[in-house]
Amino acid sequence: MERTPTPASEARAEPVVEVRDLATVFGRGDAAFTVHDQLQLTVRRGEILSLVGGSGTGKTVLLRHILGLTVPTRGSVTVLGRPATELGGDGASGRVGMLFQHGALFSAFSVLDNVAFALRELGTLPPQVVTDAALVKLRMVGLKPEHATRMPSDLSGGMIKRVALARALIMDPPLLLLDEPTAGLDPNSSDEFCDLLRELHAALGLTVIMVTHDLDTLYDLSTRVAVLADRRVIVQGTPDEVARFEHPFIEHFFLGERGRRARARPGAPAPAAPKEA
Repeated sequence: MERTPTPASEARAEPVVEVRDLATVFGRGDAAFTVHDQLQLTVRRGEILSLVGGSGTGKTVLLRHILGLTVPTRGSVTVLGRPATELGGDGASGRVGMLFQHGALFSAFSVLDNVAFALRELGTLPPQVVTDAALVKLRMVGLKPEHATRMPSDLSGGMIKRVALARALIMDPPLLLLDEPTAGLDPNSSDEFCDLLRELHAALGLTVIMVTHDLDTLYDLSTRVAVLADRRVIVQGTPDEVARFEHPFIEHFFLGERGRRARARPGAPAPAAPKEA
């Protein structure tokens, strides 16, 4: 039986993303493959929700649904009260920011031009205003003005993540999607990036949906975790609440050696008593 612990404060918060009866089927006939079936998920304002699941459970596909880039076979996805499919064009740029796993910077553009790209494409602001806005976002993610002229090939992995984050925030979106935000970073850089994300979440009042396989990142940042398995969200709650749910993936992911190390880290949340839905 699905268990969905929901703190009272979260239950009162405004929904930012609502997924109802989602089905995602690729292919037809005998070649059809069902990724999601009757998937339900609500993400409320101010949360940092982590999506976890095994390979092929549709975590990135779900992000694409929220971005309006993939149309559900059945069901609905709404973002800030509007169908996500309406955000698939330019409308998404001001409402949803996306940080891709490997940064996805334009290799032929400078750091400044990468960050300024979406704002410049709107064509509604003077060039100097666009430049100033991009420099503000670079400072916000801990980069200096002299970094603005560098090319992506000159950047470290950590700097690429910060530039990509600045680009995701250029339109001041209320919702930020993160796909494996600390993948490829060394432990120190990962910790620093988590600190940055936590600070920006608080300062900007962001709602964050994060796909991650990194348990340290999950425990550092998540206010709630949703587990994708068996084509749906099987459980959601705090990391410790979710770790108590009996399922083979959860036992392997949360209760194995990696999970024990993550829970033992200084600052990891204390275990909480499970709550029934």
